[in-house]
Amino acid sequence: MGQDLAVLRLDSVTKTYSRSHLGRSTVSRGVEDLSLTVKEGEAFGLLGLNGSGKTTTLKLVLGLLKPTSGTLSVLGGAPDSPAVLAQLGFLPELPYFYSFLTPAESLRFYGRLSGVPADELIERIDDTLAAVGMTADRDRKMGEFSKGMVQRVGLAQAVLHKPRLVLLDEPVSGLDPLAIKEFRDNLLALNAKGTTLIISSHSISELERLCHRVGILKDGRLVRTLSQQDWRSAEGGLEALFVETVR
Repeated sequence: MGQDLAVLRLDSVTKTYSRSHLGRSTVSRGVEDLSLTVKEGEAFGLLGLNGSGKTTTLKLVLGLLKPTSGTLSVLGGAPDSPAVLAQLGFLPELPYFYSFLTPAESLRFYGRLSGVPADELIERIDDTLAAVGMTADRDRKMGEFSKGMVQRVGLAQAVLHKPRLVLLDEPVSGLDPLAIKEFRDNLLALNAKGTTLIISSHSISELERLCHRVGILKDGRLVRTLSQQDWRSAEGGLEALFVETVR
C-alpha cells in the first residue's frame, strides 16, 4: 500500500429502490449518503448485518446499479465504462461454472471475454491455476468439484486478466477450515503484489486477518471506519468494536 491514488471514491452516494405491487408503491433504501475512499494497494473490508447495504455497495462499484444521488468514481472513471470494467475482477458469493467444462476450459472462455491476448492466454491460465492450487485438477470436469475447489476457480477467473481492483462477496462462505486458510493465503499473496481488494463478509476473523481497514455499514450508512491499529489495540478485537457499533 502506500500510494495515495484512490481506486474507489464514493461521495454522498444514495441508492433507493422503488417497487410497485397491486397499485401500491414502496421505496426502500440500499445505501444512504455513503462516502468512502479506497486507496491503491489497500485491502478494504465491508462489514455489516444482513440488509446493511454491502451487496448494494458492490453492485454500485461494478456498475450493475446506478446511484440515485451522489457521485461514484472507480479507477478514475465511470463504473460501467469498458475501460474501467477491463481492470475489475469480481468473485460472487456463489460462483457458477458450466459443470461439463474443466477449469482450463472455463478460464480460456473467460480469458477471451476479458480480452487477454491470445498469445498470452495459455501461459496466463497455467500461472493462475498454479497460484490457486488447481494445477492437478485443471482437466477434471467442474461438476465433480467441492465448493472450495469451485471457489478457487472463481478466484482464478477474477484475477486472470490481472485487474487492478478485485471485489469479493463472502469469499469464504461455506468453506471448511483448511479451504479457508488456503483461500486466505491466496488473497494475501494477491494483495502483496499490489492488487487492491474490497471484501464483503460476515466473517469478522477473516477481515481482521486480510484487511488494512474495515468499514461498518448499518441500515445503509457507513457508520464507522476502523484500521488494523484500532482493532489490534481493542479488547475483544474487531468483533467487540463491531458489536459496540451496530448496537
